[in-house]
Amino acid sequence: MSKTVEAYAAQKSNSLVPICIIAGLFFIFGFVTWINGALIPFMKTINELTDAQSYLVASASYISFVVMALPASYIIGKVGYKKGMSLGLAIMGVGALVFIPAAEARTYTLFLTGIFIQGLGMTLLQTASNPYITILGPMKSAAKRIAIMGIANKVAGALGSLIFGAILLSGIDGIQEQLATVSSEEKTELLNNMADSVVMPYIIMAVVLFILAILITKAPLPHVEAEAIEEDVTDGNIQTKKTSIFQFPHLWLGVLTLFLYVGVEVIAGDTIISYGLSLGIPGEEAKSFTLMTLMAMVATYALGVFLIPKYVSQELALKASAILGVLFSVCILFTNGFTSVLFVAALGISNALVWPAIWPLALNGMGKFTKTASALLVMAISGGAIIPPLYGALVDSKKEELLVQGVEQATATATSATSGYWILIPCYAFILFYAVYGHKIGLRKSK
Repeated sequence: MSKTVEAYAAQKSNSLVPICIIAGLFFIFGFVTWINGALIPFMKTINELTDAQSYLVASASYISFVVMALPASYIIGKVGYKKGMSLGLAIMGVGALVFIPAAEARTYTLFLTGIFIQGLGMTLLQTASNPYITILGPMKSAAKRIAIMGIANKVAGALGSLIFGAILLSGIDGIQEQLATVSSEEKTELLNNMADSVVMPYIIMAVVLFILAILITKAPLPHVEAEAIEEDVTDGNIQTKKTSIFQFPHLWLGVLTLFLYVGVEVIAGDTIISYGLSLGIPGEEAKSFTLMTLMAMVATYALGVFLIPKYVSQELALKASAILGVLFSVCILFTNGFTSVLFVAALGISNALVWPAIWPLALNGMGKFTKTASALLVMAISGGAIIPPLYGALVDSKKEELLVQGVEQATATATSATSGYWILIPCYAFILFYAVYGHKIGLRKSK
């Protein structure tokens, strides 16, 4: 008995350092990802964009997951998790450097290129770190470990949104007022000066990422591989093990669920500042709104670490999250002003435990297919590229409709921004389906 206890203690101790290292990586791509909330209104101003165009900031970041996920799986299969993580950090550093010429030229496509390159690096990081932390310990407690990663991710996001909100959005109300009255030459000078404010932060970011890329190669990360569940396909008296990733419907449903989830998470975090501004809330106040969403997520992550799996199963956590998502979405639509903003922030509560729950449920029983399955799940992050611009398109369409009807500009802007949140409800409904039934399809208990 004592040997068992000692073995457990040794295993727990051996896992602590890798968990801390992976948490550091989650901190990094949390910081980089969640500054989009400040970048969207910033880019909208300096490049004079529509709502739909401005949300291409999120698209450029998340569409890279479709492009890079399967290559990332191949790279990790060849070089291993550790070198894959190092390469991902280096690529992110290159993307940060692209912001320098982008700011000098004030060219939106160049900014999007830098964001896309950073997304390629994050894809490599995600494809390596998510399955690594999932299979580092028992599968039933995987959501707990991923929740710890989520805390690191969202604390970083909170810091990123605060820092970049202060740098990029400080005085944005005054600048927007000036832009409406100054000459074209003065407007160009104002926008050029505003664009230059991103140069130094991204130089610092690039240096830090390159240093970390070197350090991670020396990190003590043990080699781990997923175990397969003996999931047999019965044909009469003959049993054959599954031979193709297409024989796991619960995985493919998990990919779709994750696609929808990332879309709603990005909407909750990246639209809340612009939403507050559209309601007439001053920029100095609105720039901290992303922080509210992230803090709601951090608090719920902490709750998940305490409750899962001892008191609450991963499946139950996912069900509760989906139900809360539907309820909060309805509340956004049928409330006004700052109250409505608070319900957008509350989506952080409903979103926090979705990612930690989907990964272990979708990777359950994948065995040798784990790296490919992880790549598919990472590709699903592209939901952040598709769904937020759909929100922006809904807002633009509704606003145009209201203006044609003679509604005044301020009212049309606020009403249309609120109406776009209808897109959240079917997404959360599908997440609920996966939590109740979808994650079980095609899986049978081993005999």
